[in-house]
Amino acid sequence: MHLGELKPAKGATTKEFRKGRGTGSGNGKTSGRGHKGQKSRSGSGGKIGFEGGQMPLYRRLPKRGFTNRNTKEIVAINVSLLNVFDDGTEVTIEALQGKGLVSNPRDGVKLLGQGDLTKKLTVRVNQYSKAAAEKIEAAGGKAEVI
Repeated sequence: MHLGELKPAKGATTKEFRKGRGTGSGNGKTSGRGHKGQKSRSGSGGKIGFEGGQMPLYRRLPKRGFTNRNTKEIVAINVSLLNVFDDGTEVTIEALQGKGLVSNPRDGVKLLGQGDLTKKLTVRVNQYSKAAAEKIEAAGGKAEVI
């Protein structure tokens, strides 16, 4: 068998049906739209969300709060995760991505103080909690803000 000999299974494809081609076709005259009425006319799609004059769902439901456009999405990771790096390494956001600790840094990375740090590292991220900065310095490293 060659690629040029491939064809769909029997019954998998049907001929395109053309409506409105005379009464003998079985779908002529009104072309399956019935007689008169809104849905028999062309352009009868109507507005999105229109419910025949009934108060639409999007207006019936209560609205609450607002979305602040200026908010920043900060990714948080714990100090204990930094033990995967070797002693004396400089830890940046790119290095964190390389090790798979951060997949998408979004608007910045913050280091939180949960867990213990056993390595001496120079860490450069956007934010630190007070406990995280203390643990890095207690291990002999540096916590620098970018």
